[in-house]
Amino acid sequence: MRIIYFDIDSLRPDHMSCYGYERKTTPNIDRIAAEGVRFESCYTASSPCVPSRASFMSGRFGVNHGALTHWGPGCEFDYPDGDGHSETVPFFTRYLRNAGYRTVTFSSFGDRHHAWWYFAGWNEVHTHSLKEGNENADEVNAAIIPWLRAHGKEDNYFLHIQYWDPHTMYTYPQEYADQWKDSPVKAFPDEETIQKHRQASFPRSATFLHTASKLPGTMPEQIRSRDDVAHLINGYDGGINYMDKAIGEILQTLEELGIHDDVCFVISADHAESLGEHGVYMEHGNATESVHHIPLIIKAPDITKPGQVVEGFVYNVDVIATITDMVGLPVPSGWDGKSFLPALRSEQWEGREYLVMDHALYVCQRAVRDSKWYFVRTYHTGLYDFPQVSLFDMENDPYQTNNVADQYPEVVKEMDHRLIEWMQQHVYKAGHKIDPLQKVIETGPWKYVTVEGWVQRLRRDGWHDAANRLEAKYGGSGVKSAYGV
Repeated sequence: MRIIYFDIDSLRPDHMSCYGYERKTTPNIDRIAAEGVRFESCYTASSPCVPSRASFMSGRFGVNHGALTHWGPGCEFDYPDGDGHSETVPFFTRYLRNAGYRTVTFSSFGDRHHAWWYFAGWNEVHTHSLKEGNENADEVNAAIIPWLRAHGKEDNYFLHIQYWDPHTMYTYPQEYADQWKDSPVKAFPDEETIQKHRQASFPRSATFLHTASKLPGTMPEQIRSRDDVAHLINGYDGGINYMDKAIGEILQTLEELGIHDDVCFVISADHAESLGEHGVYMEHGNATESVHHIPLIIKAPDITKPGQVVEGFVYNVDVIATITDMVGLPVPSGWDGKSFLPALRSEQWEGREYLVMDHALYVCQRAVRDSKWYFVRTYHTGLYDFPQVSLFDMENDPYQTNNVADQYPEVVKEMDHRLIEWMQQHVYKAGHKIDPLQKVIETGPWKYVTVEGWVQRLRRDGWHDAANRLEAKYGGSGVKSAYGV
């Protein structure tokens, strides 16, 4: 089987035309979706980039692989000690390669995030530039297409292709953003919400949108009004469309080689992106719906049928378990992922009843999601102002604007119970190492922005009251948990 996995950074399903988005952002991905299966409820177990792709490589949740942030305490990738490699928790890439698959990646992720474990098991690693994820899709394709022309007709390979274009800073050609100028923008956030967001003083808020001083024309300086929201959305959608154009070039190459119909396509993302939810713009900094809900499209010859839509909950770790199952390998007992191959075959299948997810880069949170409710427990607020407990009615409040935790104490209790059961299963089992989230709670989620640095920024911009509150909150240390946990 020839398998091509398109791994697209920061991609929201609700900004893809195959998921019903009004703008035709993904015509080439739409073709694949029409010929295969589209999953409505796929979620990354741990966000953002490093935790998610560590799950991709290891088949495990962040709590089990250990890399729950981007560096420092809480980012120690956990793998069995000693010579040789584990058969219980093998690297996904090594597992496929050992079964006779040629495993190839075109990605600068390991270079960008200093992730040694990402390089394990591949036959070939192509970083194709030293831009550390700041390359555009055309630069990626310049390396991939020659490889396909040389090797595409071979059999039994797993080709992983990563595109970064929907991730800031939106450095693709300006015309891909400009094409949407006369196109309507979704109603959220409205003007009243934007003005409320402008009172926030955390990074990536409406007022403090950037830390960089030089911006491309695809991005607004601040979010002052609906016009700025449109500017931002046009930029984000332009990145998606530019990436989709690159996928179209890949599809055209496969057609020229005569193998397009024989390829298994998997399209997904490491995480999605907040575009105003919780007052956060163009960032993936919390364990919320806008960050964790990711696309998943699979077209597999002789397995999937055209136009299928699957509603059940799945994790990103379930995706690699399913690929493993598709090629005839047993899913390793040490992986957290479960195969949903029956769903691809249109057989009887039920998704997971609920999901538990976490984030530990900008805040420390764990969340529980079921068909109606989204529950978030915040253990450390970082530079943000999340409440300790949040509950959202996803049927009536898809943008998570109204915290109803006080109105539904019995639901909060049930979601907390689910979270505790999950922690007992994964954190408290005998002999397990310390929960990596706890390490970040103790040291603070201070990676890209520190308390001291942000206080200086606030004072520079005249936000002295906000600076004083932040200093008082952390006692000048920036280390203590916001909730004393």
